[in-house]
Amino acid sequence: MTDENSPPVLHAEGLTRRYGKRVALSHCDLRIPRGRVIGLVGPNGAGKSTLLQLACGLITPTEGTLRVLGSRPAADAAHLARVGYVAQDTPVYASLTVADHVRMGAWLNPGWDQALAERRISQVGLNRSQRAGRLSGGQRAQLALTIAAAKRPELLILDEPAAALDPLARDGFLHHLMEFVDELGASALLSSHLLGDVARVCDHLVVLAEGRVQLAGDVPDLLAHHHRLAAPRGGLDRLPPGVVPVRRESAGGYDRVVVRTPAGVPALPGTVEPVRLEELVLAYLSRAAGDVTGPEVRR
Repeated sequence: MTDENSPPVLHAEGLTRRYGKRVALSHCDLRIPRGRVIGLVGPNGAGKSTLLQLACGLITPTEGTLRVLGSRPAADAAHLARVGYVAQDTPVYASLTVADHVRMGAWLNPGWDQALAERRISQVGLNRSQRAGRLSGGQRAQLALTIAAAKRPELLILDEPAAALDPLARDGFLHHLMEFVDELGASALLSSHLLGDVARVCDHLVVLAEGRVQLAGDVPDLLAHHHRLAAPRGGLDRLPPGVVPVRRESAGGYDRVVVRTPAGVPALPGTVEPVRLEELVLAYLSRAAGDVTGPEVRR
C-alpha cells in the first residue's frame, strides 16, 4: 500500500530546460504521487526525453526545481540505487553476453537481487551465453528491463522502450513491466507515442506539448471530468459556466466538442458521451497545436 505521506515520486516547480536558445521545457509544474504507473505522452520535441533525463540526473535544470523521491536527482549513490532507467532503444552492450550483463549489474548495484535477475532471464527465454548484439529487439528490451528492475528500484523510468518492437514483443514487454511494478511495489514513468500501450498499463497521465504540461492527473479522475458533446450546428456555442471546451469539430451539420467539466456541473447540452483516453490525449495535443486555445488543466 502506498504511503500518502511519503514525498511524491516526482515534484517539479517552474522546471525549465534550455539548450542554447531552444526551450525544451518551460516552467513545468508537476506533482505525482507514489504508487502510480505514469504515462508520459506528447509529440516529438515536446520535452519528454528531456524530462526523463532531468529525473535521472543526466542533465540539470536551467531554472526551477525538480525532486525525485524527495531528493535532487542523482544526489548520491544511494539515490541512484533507488531509480532504474531504460533509455531509448533499450541500450545494452553488444559485445557482452547476457550473463556478463547480470554480473555487471551485481557489481554496480549494492541492492542487486540476483534471484530476481536469474528468474526473469529464464522466464523470458534468454540464453545466458549469447552476446547482446545478437539478440532480437524484444530480447534486448527484456534484458534492459531485467537489469533495471533487479536493482529493486522505487522508480522505474522508461523512455520509449517498446516503440521499435513488433506487437508480440511489445505485448510481452508491457506484461513483464507490470509484473515488475507489482513485485517491487515500485512506481513507473513510461514515455510512449503508443497511446494504446499507455491506456493499457498507466493509471496516471502527463501530456506534454510545446515544452509545457497540458494535462496531468490520475486517469479515472481525468476521464470522469471530460465528456464529448454533440448537437446540431450552433447548439454548443454557449456552454454552462465552468465548462471548458478543449477541442471542437464540425461535420455533417453537427458540432462535437470535448469539454472539461467541474464537479457538480449542471445538465450539459446536446448528447453527452464519455471520452476514451486516446481521444482525451489527442484533444489536448490539438489544442496545444492551436486548434482550441485555453488554460493548462490539471486535476
